[in-house]
Amino acid sequence: MGKGQRATQAYKSTEFIEQVRDEDGLVVGNPFKLAPSNSGSLLQDEGLASSKKASSVSPAPEVKQEKTVSELEAVPSLILVTTYLSFLMLIVFAHLRDFFGKLFYPANYVQLRVQNGLAPMVSDFESLWTRRLYGRIRDCFNRPITGVAGGHVNLLDRVSHDFNNTFEFTGRVRNVLNLASYNYLGFAQSEGPCADKVEAALHEHGLTQGSTRAEAGRSVLLTETEDMVARFVGSEAALIVSMGYATNALNIPAMVSRGCLIISDELNHSSLVSGARLSGATIRVFKHNYTPDLEKVLRRSISQGQPRTHRPWKKILVVVEGLYSMEGEFCRLPEILELRRRYGFYLFVDEAHSIGALGPRGRGICDHFGVDPREVDVLMGTFTKSFGAAGGYIAGSKALIDYLRLHSHSAVYAEAMSVPVLAQVSSSMRMIMGEDREHALEGQQRLDQLAINSRYFARRLADMGFMTMGHPGSPVIPLLLFSPAKIPAFSRECLRRNIAVVVVSYPATPIITGRVRFCISASHTREDLDYALEQISEIGDLLLLKFHQGKTKEIANDDSKLKIQ
Repeated sequence: MGKGQRATQAYKSTEFIEQVRDEDGLVVGNPFKLAPSNSGSLLQDEGLASSKKASSVSPAPEVKQEKTVSELEAVPSLILVTTYLSFLMLIVFAHLRDFFGKLFYPANYVQLRVQNGLAPMVSDFESLWTRRLYGRIRDCFNRPITGVAGGHVNLLDRVSHDFNNTFEFTGRVRNVLNLASYNYLGFAQSEGPCADKVEAALHEHGLTQGSTRAEAGRSVLLTETEDMVARFVGSEAALIVSMGYATNALNIPAMVSRGCLIISDELNHSSLVSGARLSGATIRVFKHNYTPDLEKVLRRSISQGQPRTHRPWKKILVVVEGLYSMEGEFCRLPEILELRRRYGFYLFVDEAHSIGALGPRGRGICDHFGVDPREVDVLMGTFTKSFGAAGGYIAGSKALIDYLRLHSHSAVYAEAMSVPVLAQVSSSMRMIMGEDREHALEGQQRLDQLAINSRYFARRLADMGFMTMGHPGSPVIPLLLFSPAKIPAFSRECLRRNIAVVVVSYPATPIITGRVRFCISASHTREDLDYALEQISEIGDLLLLKFHQGKTKEIANDDSKLKIQ
């Protein structure tokens, strides 16, 4: 069977269109549909939102977007009230401790007072949350590891004798089940075909070029890997950046500037927010993953034009993520593309978490929906998740990438990606694409395993009565904890049972939606997942987290609610 036939019959993780699936979510029949036509270049410095174009836009029928399983379900009022009261009590007691501490232990607050006529770097109010709330549960974060962060990871044991102000290592190493790393396809390995190719590349090319790509850092390996990335995502060209955060923060300012408009999802990643602010463009925000509000913002912005002058915008750039890692949700790409055809904006999709993890061939959110990737003007992704490497890429038209190579600070000033990382990216990507003859099937097997593991884990959590977020098939599965006391308790109970998890609370999330985020990997076996589910069920009973106990939540039925209007 050829690669094309295998891809056609492969698992399509989840999509917002109706598909016939078996028990584990495998698509029965052809998962593909016709792709739309190509689009223009982002380099055109034209008035996309001119008044002439705005007048030619016919009023569109209102999009009725049904409630999806990714939205927060109805939470019992008692849980909401007690969560708010818990945070209120914590803040009140924090202020009281600060008040009496400044009276009786002034030496402990010297750094928060004016010294030698200089204002403190951080005020006591700004640091209150860090000192009084985060500090108490600091043992749940930044846990040091050793070795490879694969399906299991070695954790360095530590203790604190001063309420988490300092830590001491005990010398013990604990092997724990890793549900905390973004190792979606399990390529984070110290042995195997990828590790062998990395070692061979070191002998052939050395460690690094020690220069920016604009000077002496553009190697043959870098050029070949960029060409491969472009083929992988379905774009004309690609630019590789040595740091994932900088891929957004330094390239967005090169695409838009003053006189342009950025319309951003309210839950976009911090790197996207930083890039938008650095650009100098006007920023508007729309409700998370809600296309009717996006259309409302578009129509209002196009009709009014720039502030004060009301001139047409030079460019309008809509920025979304393919997979929102804190919510486990997929962006509504087909609906956004429909708006793009209607209003003529440029589209930037951050695929940091979706590339390699979604779609029948692992090509990301476009592959997941069966959309032509050339319909998206800018595709961004990182290699730190599915590829077991580091850095990121920008993909798009050849004209755009050539422009960025000359004008983006990430290409002109940043050091080129090192040889071992490039070798890891290229070897893992070849395996996913089926171009590694010795391991032609392994990449597709990893994709299938990740998809099945993700659905199985989410379905079992829902059947147990836990309140989860996200769309079916997401490798990131958030489980809501709500109460601030249950957040560290859940993390510590998991660690007692040799399970590593990530808990998240305000300000990274809304104050009432503290959660634990399970990251599923193809390297997890069914035994690993069953053990984790058994222990999580016990913890749920202990902490009273099964808000839907006695109710069966069938994910398969919820898929029917995710149709494209």
